[in-house]
Amino acid sequence: MKKLVLVCTFCLLRFLCAAQDHTDDALAYQYYQQGQFQEASILFEKLYNKNKNETYFELYFSSLLKIKKFEEAEKLVRKNLKQNPKNLTYSIALGRLFQEKGQAQEANKQYMEALSNLPADEFKIREIATQFYNFQAYDLAITAFQQGRKLLKSNKPFTFELLSIYRYKKDKQMLIQEYLDALPEMPQLLPQAESVFSTIFEENSDYQLLQGALLKKIQKEPQIEIYTKLLIWQYLQQQEYEMALRQLIAQDKRIKDDGGILYQAANTFLSNQAYTVAIKAYEYLLLKGKENTYYLPAKVELINTRYELLIAGKYDKNAITELAAAYQSILDEYGKTPLTVFALKKWINLQAYYLNQLETAEKALEEAIKIPGLSLTDLGQLKLELGDLYILTQQPWEAILIYEQVAKQFENQAIGNEARYRSARLSYYQGNFAYAKSQADVLKASTSQLIANDALNLSLLISDNLQSPTDSSALKMYADAEMLQFRNLSSQAMVKLDSIEITFPNNSLQDDILMAKSKIWIKDNEINKAIEVLKLLTEKHGTSIWADDALFILGGLYENNLKDTEQAKAVYQKLINDYPGSMYTTEARKRFRKLRGDIIGT
Repeated sequence: MKKLVLVCTFCLLRFLCAAQDHTDDALAYQYYQQGQFQEASILFEKLYNKNKNETYFELYFSSLLKIKKFEEAEKLVRKNLKQNPKNLTYSIALGRLFQEKGQAQEANKQYMEALSNLPADEFKIREIATQFYNFQAYDLAITAFQQGRKLLKSNKPFTFELLSIYRYKKDKQMLIQEYLDALPEMPQLLPQAESVFSTIFEENSDYQLLQGALLKKIQKEPQIEIYTKLLIWQYLQQQEYEMALRQLIAQDKRIKDDGGILYQAANTFLSNQAYTVAIKAYEYLLLKGKENTYYLPAKVELINTRYELLIAGKYDKNAITELAAAYQSILDEYGKTPLTVFALKKWINLQAYYLNQLETAEKALEEAIKIPGLSLTDLGQLKLELGDLYILTQQPWEAILIYEQVAKQFENQAIGNEARYRSARLSYYQGNFAYAKSQADVLKASTSQLIANDALNLSLLISDNLQSPTDSSALKMYADAEMLQFRNLSSQAMVKLDSIEITFPNNSLQDDILMAKSKIWIKDNEINKAIEVLKLLTEKHGTSIWADDALFILGGLYENNLKDTEQAKAVYQKLINDYPGSMYTTEARKRFRKLRGDIIGT
């Protein structure tokens, strides 16, 4: 019985001691994290003397250094060195002590001695390098990893550790080199590499540094495909689309791809408005033949790209005719079906707005809405287009009827609200300002932000410019000019806009006129003239309803047309700062971050 009592007592004492150690441990860590190093040192000393644990040694030693108890720290480390002369942890600790005391030469001697005695043991090397890392001796940590690779006779270990340090230090050259060395063995790192580069690269010279390193690698090891992929990404980041396409075509031929990679890249060119490069990419894909999976998609996108290029004002009338014929060929080959309605809509748009074949376009639209199997959305959209065409053919009542039809059919839906807005816009064109404003006021609460913003602008345009008979008359001329622009009669619209100031000096429409002119210049591809009037608008009419619109458009012109990154960033920054409530602020922030090199979507 006495033995049982003794055993129970012993177990209880061990439990109580363990519990006390646990309490001291938690409290010591808390003191350390809160910067109460005096209190932490007392508890860590107790814990270390009891357990002789290297973790406790490190924290006890660091606490002593923090409170500058150098003699006590030196006594501690020399005692351990005497007992364990081959333990590099204590040798490095002695170096830290010298460093804290300002004895740099002695500290460096200790560090070099530790590094020269590294064992050919991956775990031990990592442990020593981590010690350096923990007291922010990053260069020494790098040296430890590099020396370790020599000892292990392999460049594969420590990749992630070195990448982390190089990224933290923003050592771009070494970061690039480490990724390029790692990628052939670990191609799954490519997305990470691209994200990291886009985060830390700040200037064009950084991308040039990557390009130079990649070209050397490709020249030396042309069979490693991952380098080509990264080079293509680099060209895309720099918007060097021609160079990217050249590499993509070479890659496609080399790996005998089915065209999938190139097709996705062509779509990227298109989304970035690199129309001519996208056209070349789609044309290359067509050379693979009709049997290829991407033949038909490439053919369709090729025509669509030419369409986008055309409406950007870069093609003459002959090109428009050729493009219309290309869409017609799709319709001839595949018929007028729900699957080809996209081609039919583009063909009709060209006939109506560019070739002045209004009757042909009107007849085609009236037939299009009768195509069997059309989705309700396609049907509603075609009817809206027909309504617009009735305006062009001077049948306003027919236009209003079809707009109202769509509005009722799609009540409380985006397409229905769009129909109501177009009806209000037509009333505005006709000079029926009171009715147009009442309709626009209802639409200001639309769930579609774009429609709500357009309705708000129309409502404010009318209310701000009906304060006097002069302003009302000027507004009627302005509405006429907008109608002319709607009918694609740019030169006549510009003349009408210029005549407003002559006929009604000091009218209240100056900011609206500048915005209208900018839209005409952009449509006619007169980018510098558009920038001139937009800058004038933002500088002289900062409180205008168009001020945030003007900044957003201006930023886009600098970014996409002039490729002036710095000007684009400055404009987007002004929009973000000066108009935080604008519907464009979120998108402007995304574009600004992209131009700055941030990772988008995080």
